[in-house]
Amino acid sequence: MAKKHYILPNVPIHGIADRGKGVGRSEDGITVFVEGAVPGDVADVFIQKKKKGFAEGVADRIVKPSPDRTEPSCEHFSICGGCKWQNLDYSAQLRHKQQVVEDALFRIGKVQIAEMLPILGAPEIFHYRNKLEFGFSNRRWLTADEIGNPDLDAGHALGFHRAGFFDKIIDIKRCWLQAEPSNAIRNACREIAMEQGLDFYDLRGHTGALRNLMLRLTTTGEVMLLVSFAHIKKEAVNRYLDAILERFPELTTLVYCINTKFNDTVFDLEMHTYHGKGYVVEQLGDLRCKIGPKSFFQTNSRQGKRLYDVTASFAGLTGNENVYDLYTGTGSIALYLAHLCRQVVGIEEIPEAIADAEENMRLNNISNAVFYAGDVKNVLSPEFAQKHGKPDVVITDPPRAGMHEKAVRFLLDLAAPRIVYVSCNPSTQARDLQLLSEKYDVLKSQAVDMFPHTHHIENVVLLELREK
Repeated sequence: MAKKHYILPNVPIHGIADRGKGVGRSEDGITVFVEGAVPGDVADVFIQKKKKGFAEGVADRIVKPSPDRTEPSCEHFSICGGCKWQNLDYSAQLRHKQQVVEDALFRIGKVQIAEMLPILGAPEIFHYRNKLEFGFSNRRWLTADEIGNPDLDAGHALGFHRAGFFDKIIDIKRCWLQAEPSNAIRNACREIAMEQGLDFYDLRGHTGALRNLMLRLTTTGEVMLLVSFAHIKKEAVNRYLDAILERFPELTTLVYCINTKFNDTVFDLEMHTYHGKGYVVEQLGDLRCKIGPKSFFQTNSRQGKRLYDVTASFAGLTGNENVYDLYTGTGSIALYLAHLCRQVVGIEEIPEAIADAEENMRLNNISNAVFYAGDVKNVLSPEFAQKHGKPDVVITDPPRAGMHEKAVRFLLDLAAPRIVYVSCNPSTQARDLQLLSEKYDVLKSQAVDMFPHTHHIENVVLLELREK
């Protein structure tokens, strides 16, 4: 009988796989997915799961380190897991992300592409996120060195969840994902809470006063803080928020909510603006975007603009086109392109996102855009196309699952001259491109790295209707 757990020695790691794991092949031909290894490593792997043809495990020992290994900047890297590849040189990250896209399109999807452009790397590999969310917990995640230390405060943690442990929070001192004053505000929020004797949330018992923080920073210099409380009196809320404002007068908006539910989502909760206008404004090129505490918005503003520029370039708009923007979200791509086309029609399933899109349309005095709330596969119909006209260009930016087959079939029937497909999952994009190849040729593909040090990849593809 095969051993359940064992060490597989000297596994060369040659690439990356889903969720940021290294992928290698053992001497006997088994594909091994390895947590904690990077391409170029040779590792002894502790096997945790084995199935026919592949195994999963963690790096027990790096026998020979990759030449692309680098020293992580973050002190929390070994336990946080948010930045899987801080230990991998950024140029190597880009090479392997490019390879992931090419493997998905060429090897898995069998897609023929006329021009494969190189991945567009991020100029800022740290401090690139405009939004971060943190949790309070009365159970701090302890490292092996910290367990048993009587001088350590294990009851006041503010940071990120430890993967696999819903009730444990890693107490984050400095996060490299968001620029200052992010770290200063978060650390002060912890300190003020402890000074005022406020209880941190108990994720098992659902008790305690302080539950979550959300910080938004914009390239225009605005700062929003959302504090989510649970069981607390109004006087304590005021005292806590006043202390934060006194410490950080640069906060342009301070918002709070009360959440006594069993989950952390705030989208169904009432927002209370304690200070400021209740929202921040971000700038993407000439487009101004009003972002509230519940708004969906691209979390890397500068690289988001570059993604939209690639999309605009692929769309080839001259000012006369009728454009459909599917899975439009808050309409940021649609509104970014509005001045380049005759009309843009956006469809999005989430009504709150459509409300944001319409608000930003008014903010920018855009009159040639219209938005619909509903599932793309249900909204798209012959009647819809008749009402809004056949599109010259379709932009589609679906979620990770890709487009529903019904939506793909409708696009084939619609036969727009051009489709620009923006994807956060090259595998499902490849599947959809395979279906669209019935009538379309793929002219260009370009990956954009929105999230350095993570496995996430955006890819933009231009399809052109094949001449009969």
